[in-house]
Amino acid sequence: VWKVWLRNKDVFMKTYKVNFIPPFIEPLLYLFAIGFGLGLYIGNFDGVSYAAYIAPALIAISSMYSAFFECTFASYVRMYYQKTFDATIATPLVIEEVVGGELLWGATKSLINCSIILFVISIFGLANLTWALLVIPFSFLSGILFASLAMCFTAIVPSIDSFNYPTYLLITPMFLFSGTFFPITILPTPVRIIAEAFLPLTHVVRILRGLTLGSLGWDMLFSLVWILGVSAALFILSINLMHKRLII
Repeated sequence: VWKVWLRNKDVFMKTYKVNFIPPFIEPLLYLFAIGFGLGLYIGNFDGVSYAAYIAPALIAISSMYSAFFECTFASYVRMYYQKTFDATIATPLVIEEVVGGELLWGATKSLINCSIILFVISIFGLANLTWALLVIPFSFLSGILFASLAMCFTAIVPSIDSFNYPTYLLITPMFLFSGTFFPITILPTPVRIIAEAFLPLTHVVRILRGLTLGSLGWDMLFSLVWILGVSAALFILSINLMHKRLII
């Protein structure tokens, strides 16, 4: 697992200058356009400025995007086009180790991008650093969650174009309706129940918002247990599905 992770890290570092630019620029665009721009008309929101309200959501969104797309498009390219998986399995490594390394690398991309965004929002004084530093280790856990979810799709899609389905039918709804830009409490009850039960980003946003703003609550504990349970289940499921695709 470590060797697979190390291989992906080495490839990443060859283009690190390009890889570090998007997670630094993107939150600035959101902060200025939505947080500070639209926020001027909204004013305080849930007791804080609107920029401070959406700042933790930007971290959560980055965790989702970085881990999900790393373990869908990037992993699929390595598996199908570059034949990296086949070459790796030809060594003493087994498929479970290859997939495990891919998942850990997806989680690492989440940690890297979230750390960059945390630094950006801290510059603007939008993070309570007493608790916000816990965002860094938590972003690795949320990365495992989204990477495992992504790998399940990678194991079953017939072609790379099929990733459009989970992207637009799952990732985009999570981006909009997981408490990112407004509380889910204002949603209709059925939609709110779906968001709580089936949308992982809802729980990630809740924890990151609590840590970033320093407003801890018992609902964060429920979300943490939900994330741990679902992450473990998806981690095991993704490895089994990839084993069936590549071995059987």
